[in-house]
Amino acid sequence: MSGLIGKKIGMTSLYDDNGKNIPCTVIQAGPCVVTQVKTRDKDGYDAIQLAYDECTPKRVTKAAMGHFKKANTAPMRKLAEFTRFEERKSFGDTLSVDVFVEGEYVDLVGHTKGKGFAGVMKRHGFHGVGDATHGQKDRLRAPGSLGASATPSRVFKGKRMAGRKGCDRVKMINLQVLKIDKKNNLIMVKGAVPGPKGSYVIVERWS
Repeated sequence: MSGLIGKKIGMTSLYDDNGKNIPCTVIQAGPCVVTQVKTRDKDGYDAIQLAYDECTPKRVTKAAMGHFKKANTAPMRKLAEFTRFEERKSFGDTLSVDVFVEGEYVDLVGHTKGKGFAGVMKRHGFHGVGDATHGQKDRLRAPGSLGASATPSRVFKGKRMAGRKGCDRVKMINLQVLKIDKKNNLIMVKGAVPGPKGSYVIVERWS
């Protein structure tokens, strides 16, 4: 598995040769710097670590600064590992959208939009309890019974209740690369990608 770290720019649409409008997501993929090379003899598996999105030194720890100095690169915000590349990479190598080709299919990993604390109707699609008549006043959006009282006298693990919604790691598979802009390090993939604008995504290419 090879790939790049990128940032979601937004959505747009393209027209194919038949005039069909195709929705797509624009991703700024790279440039990424190789900050670590792992080998089977030393680490137990073969992989390379890529870094993306340069930041100021005060944004990283001293340990991370030493890690970036070994690769002779500026401190970065996002790190990710990839287990296979067609060519062997070394410290300080820079990878861009040249890794991908138009027409191939890739997988994308991102985090969905965070919605904060949500009730059972918004979080799980509950329909609410009963009608708004016959004296009911505050039970319309309630979850209802959480379980028996005497036995087992507890709420089972996994019970659908109110809580944090969104901000989940999601992987979209087999998204087609429609267009590549090598000058601006942009790729356009067919369909939607999880996450808000400006969020990090990992583009995986199975080679």
